[in-house]
Amino acid sequence: MLPTFSVIVCVKNEELRIRECLENILTTNPDEVIVVDGNSNDKTVEIAKEYTNKIIVSSSNSLTKDRQIGIDAAKNYYIAMIDADHRITPKDIPKMIEEMEEYKFDIIQSQLLSYKNNNYWNAAEEQYWMLVHNIPGSRSMLGTAPAIYKKHVFEKVRFDGHITEKMDDTDFIYRLKKNTDFVVGVGKTPVKQLHFGNFKSYFQKFLWYGRGDGEFVRKHPNRSFHMLYHLTVRYPLVYSFQAFINFKFKVIPYYIFQGITRLLGAVKYLFLFKKV
Repeated sequence: MLPTFSVIVCVKNEELRIRECLENILTTNPDEVIVVDGNSNDKTVEIAKEYTNKIIVSSSNSLTKDRQIGIDAAKNYYIAMIDADHRITPKDIPKMIEEMEEYKFDIIQSQLLSYKNNNYWNAAEEQYWMLVHNIPGSRSMLGTAPAIYKKHVFEKVRFDGHITEKMDDTDFIYRLKKNTDFVVGVGKTPVKQLHFGNFKSYFQKFLWYGRGDGEFVRKHPNRSFHMLYHLTVRYPLVYSFQAFINFKFKVIPYYIFQGITRLLGAVKYLFLFKKV
């Protein structure tokens, strides 16, 4: 019998994507759905109220802190972290819990696919996931969502907003792997993501990632060289070569653009902000 589970959805100004997200989540028969809203100024909360009565409006101005607010409110051992851009099918979360036990993971992230792969950016991003992410097994680094967590993880490591405000996954998993013997990894279940497929949206997303990179470097200066290598060598050169030999040509400009933009975002953050 499948164990009960909680679903947490952290959102801010997601009126265009939240309805379909919550409709799909309810098809998985969750024990509870908790929406943590980052003080939206659109109709996000109004829409969310149609699907759950467990809504927390947060004024923390920190996605990382909002993650933990939702976790603290969850009552079940298995906690699914789903974002507004994820499109869950009825079997996805149950299958991920089964795979979690099969691999003996404490955290499991799904594989990723594009929900509407109808333009260059979506197609390039999907090639990126195929080459780098969609390989089942343990990982040293993992994304925050879509993922399932065993609640005992948070007895050791928490999503602390005072540590990093924006980039919740890099710092959290770094501290987890450094301070515990928990095992994390990617399963076999694919989950689709609805990303707006235009240059502006990807530029803004990569800048946001870059700010998170800057936060991480400020908190962990010993990892500065590794982060610089990641953005200036691994993305434009190593990953691009891997894409070339695997005939995934669309993703090569995507790699280069992401590395440059994230580096710009990190430098901008480190020079403009004095502390995390």
